[in-house]
Amino acid sequence: MSSPPLLRINALRIDLPLDGAVRTVVHRADVSIPEGTAVALVGESGSGKSLTARSVLGLLPKGARVHGDLLFAGESVPAMKPERLRAFRAADVAMVFQDPRAHINPARSVGDFLVEGLTTARGVPVAAAITKVTGILREVGIADAERRMRQRPHELSGGLLQRVMIAAALAAEPRLLLADEPTTALDVTTQEEVMAIIGETREARGLAMLFITHDLELAAAVCDRVAVMYAGSTVEELPADRLRGRAAHPYTSALLASRPSVDAADAELRSISGRPLSGFEVPRGCAFSARCPRVRERCRSDRPLPRPAGDGTAACHFPHTFSPEEVGRHA
Repeated sequence: MSSPPLLRINALRIDLPLDGAVRTVVHRADVSIPEGTAVALVGESGSGKSLTARSVLGLLPKGARVHGDLLFAGESVPAMKPERLRAFRAADVAMVFQDPRAHINPARSVGDFLVEGLTTARGVPVAAAITKVTGILREVGIADAERRMRQRPHELSGGLLQRVMIAAALAAEPRLLLADEPTTALDVTTQEEVMAIIGETREARGLAMLFITHDLELAAAVCDRVAVMYAGSTVEELPADRLRGRAAHPYTSALLASRPSVDAADAELRSISGRPLSGFEVPRGCAFSARCPRVRERCRSDRPLPRPAGDGTAACHFPHTFSPEEVGRHA
């Protein structure tokens, strides 16, 4: 009998107060992460993936209402009392954000930032904390760690500062790492280095990871499974190595078809017709129905629920393996 997942997000719905009314911005997010594995949550801007990740930490905007199951090691995160939630954030889960400069106090040194979490939240003596975080800085590729500890954030490049953020996350010795598009603000070479560091340290420490990204290829390269979000809902979930050729939802297939390929450099890029929707714009039926190449009348009236499709699930009334030519024909 298999053990329950470390993180289980089931039928998660998030409502937010917008323009004087309560609107649903995440309709249904479904993600399951077993201990020690990595799952990517992929989607366009506004699809709800970052809100879903922040809900794991209870870091949602004021007035947010959470429905559905959000369980960490079988314990409900939304039901945690403030004291338990603080302990949970300090010890069990850590997050690497998109922009490290927005999450590090510019007036304090890197060493102060790294040591403070250990001394205040976990009661580690200052000397031991300094030794620990210096070692972790070296582990994430910062060779002159002692000098960097004395510097302030503005003295470090974006790539080095993101390594500091990774070190801060690892210092807490979490069981789950949340990485919210950690390479967005970095150049291509530095992106590769940072993702290699995250992958290597995660595997070495046996961490589970929820990786937020808009890049399907990157998601497939660094994660075990991929969950795709569109307009506030998880529309497909499948093994990363089955992404190409086994995707059953038309949105996933359309995303794959719209990417350039090294093997077909002269091929024309295909676009997805129409425009992406935000969660609060979703119509009564399937959110992708206006852009889908195989839309039927039922799609416009009934919202599909996740159902088995191959080795994963797809929220589609008519799941189907789409060829790039079929998707492109309707673009």
